Amino acid sequence: MLADGNPLMLTAMSEIFEKDPRFSLVATAATAEGFLGMVMRMPVQVGVIDWNIPALGGARLIDVLRAQPNAPRLIVYAEEAGEIPRKAMAAGAAGFVARSESVNRLLDTCAAVANGQMVFPFLDIRSLKQDPIEQLSPRERTLLEALSQGLTNRELARDLEISTNTVKFHLSNLFDKLSVKNRAQAIAFYYANRASRGEF
Repeated sequence: MLADGNPLMLTAMSEIFEKDPRFSLVATAATAEGFLGMVMRMPVQVGVIDWNIPALGGARLIDVLRAQPNAPRLIVYAEEAGEIPRKAMAAGAAGFVARSESVNRLLDTCAAVANGQMVFPFLDIRSLKQDPIEQLSPRERTLLEALSQGLTNRELARDLEISTNTVKFHLSNLFDKLSVKNRAQAIAFYYANRASRGEF
């Protein structure tokens, strides 16, 4: 199954996959929500998704699908490599292909992922382990970002549509993963991490 917000790209990819006898294209979608809806209704073994798929984005789509039984293995297809392969791997994708790669590279990656392999360009996985923020779940990352805005537990619960007890549970896990003792230290860690990445 294919998901891409660009209709021309979606049409071109559909034609490419339909011509390859190794694949059976079951559906296409222009949004993450459309992709999710299709996956819930029919068996999909492998999905190729745009990292910037509207409206959830690739990382969130991967996270939502990871919680589903028999979820498809996902390959991220993106304009530029940069940090995206690392982020895609951390999110739980099975592969990554840059749009600048050949069509055959995309097809071969899909075939390899269908056979149970993970396919990524070279990544120094030590960086995945060294950055505690990369070890956070997407929910915990969202919580940390919201925490950095000075929100109370009640405000966090309201904004994230979860109970205050669930907020406390996530905060406890968050503090453990960041090796901090309280929210002030977590916020300080968050801003120090962003500064080290040049995100200010």
